[in-house]
Amino acid sequence: MTWGPQRYFAAEKEGRKIAVEVKDFDRNAMASELQKMIGQLQLYQWALEEYSPGRDLYLAVSQVVYDDYIQNEQTAFHAIVERKRINLIVCDTAQEVILQWIKQ
Repeated sequence: MTWGPQRYFAAEKEGRKIAVEVKDFDRNAMASELQKMIGQLQLYQWALEEYSPGRDLYLAVSQVVYDDYIQNEQTAFHAIVERKRINLIVCDTAQEVILQWIKQ
């Protein structure tokens, strides 16, 4: 695909198709990062619907971002992920392994 983020990839296994946006967040500018994330994911979702229907979109984040911002019910990140039903992949960035798949 020629559109989208630099850290985007698509995969297919056993008939299941996914697209993953790998997002690194600047913890000093979380409000701005949240705005960018929402817009990017919406654009990617529209593009997938047009060019690769049936592919589920996932947002890959580090365990730290997941624990501090997404799992924490007091943050806007948590509310947005819940409201927008964003699928997540939680990663250990040091070990480069997937810790959790969360399908909304």
